[in-house]
Amino acid sequence: MTRSEGASTMTQLQFPLPSSPSSGAIGRIRLQAHSLSPSLRRVAEHVIQHADSAVHQTITEVAASVGVSEATITRLCRKLDYAGFHAFKIALAADLGGREQRGRTAQEQVGADMPTATQRLFQQAARTLDDTARLLDPVTLEDVARLLARAPRVDLTGQGNSGLIAQFFAHRLMRIGITASAYTDPHLAAVSISTLPRGGVVIGLSSSGSTIDTVQHLKLAQSCGVSTVAITHRASSPITRHAGMVLFTAAQEDPLTDAVLDTLTSQVMLLEVLYAAVLGHRPESNAMLRVTAESVVEKKY
Repeated sequence: MTRSEGASTMTQLQFPLPSSPSSGAIGRIRLQAHSLSPSLRRVAEHVIQHADSAVHQTITEVAASVGVSEATITRLCRKLDYAGFHAFKIALAADLGGREQRGRTAQEQVGADMPTATQRLFQQAARTLDDTARLLDPVTLEDVARLLARAPRVDLTGQGNSGLIAQFFAHRLMRIGITASAYTDPHLAAVSISTLPRGGVVIGLSSSGSTIDTVQHLKLAQSCGVSTVAITHRASSPITRHAGMVLFTAAQEDPLTDAVLDTLTSQVMLLEVLYAAVLGHRPESNAMLRVTAESVVEKKY
């Protein structure tokens, strides 16, 4: 597309001219189109023309599509008065009608139609698991399992829902005798990662692959010379640049709903498969399972 064609497209788009920058992402672009530099205008044109796909992409993917740097994407977002790309995507999703345009989620339909909502939730979970199974690379899985099986210590880091799953997997590893900790506090995570011994492993969980703290933790781990593993559903995302190995999950990212069911379902199942693989490389852990099970017997009726 030529520059003149791009300018023509900008004037022909069927979006109402906003009266103020608070009118939404598309409105802010239209309001400031005349003041954008050529590189920022290219990004703006791409977002308007491909809004339905851009709302689900990472900053890395949008930058690659337009042929600009991630910093250029960030500059546009800040010029439009958004804190960053994620905040911009939330506003863009609202412009597109958000959940109303794509139809109510199964969770929202529970009150109106419980049987239908229940069926859809189970179907959604089944599709997510099936898609995750297709994405699983057996070679990478075995490599990660061997790494964890002999690691003197494993640190897991994640924020939000991914942080909860990190805690879950740390507990699973502890049950088979592997020293593991999960951190949702970014400062504690950084301190712990910087003290990992030789052979230590850091696992970063981020469904979008763009969680700043988690990406920075893997970057720190690499600078400390320890092994890094990323678990994400975005192949083209910042976290993959700082991971020695990557395991992928399936999920449809939605800036408004965060695709909670997809994220939790796929991450838990992937980690259960990884847990089984680790056990295969640690036959001595079978005895440890009995020991840890007996340790909590008195805590149950």
